[in-house]
Amino acid sequence: VQLVESGGGLVQAGGSLRLSCAASGRTFSNYAMGWFRQAPGKEREFVVAISRSAVRTYYADSVKGRFAISRDNVKNTVYLQMNNLKPEDTAVYYCAADLYDRMSSLPGSYQSWGQGTQVTVSS
Repeated sequence: VQLVESGGGLVQAGGSLRLSCAASGRTFSNYAMGWFRQAPGKEREFVVAISRSAVRTYYADSVKGRFAISRDNVKNTVYLQMNNLKPEDTAVYYCAADLYDRMSSLPGSYQSWGQGTQVTVSS
């Protein structure tokens, strides 16, 4: 499956952004989806995952209560609503797809990745 993220940008602390990840090439509903982020000089970090049917979600503690993941299996898109953004949320955000519906926090569990979208939060 091919993935393309969009929606990144520059926002002030406390602001909001909504990221989108559009999938193509395979049956989107067969995949669990995850969002990861990577800040300069740091390892790729798990943010959140959602199961194939959207029944289950799994959030990193650092974003719980501020971020919300959703998916539309008709539009083949997964979304990440980010509220109350903090400067430490600044990173390139990647969406990823896992055919085995594991909802893992490990990057190696995902078979397909997007190119990333930059999110910058100013203080």
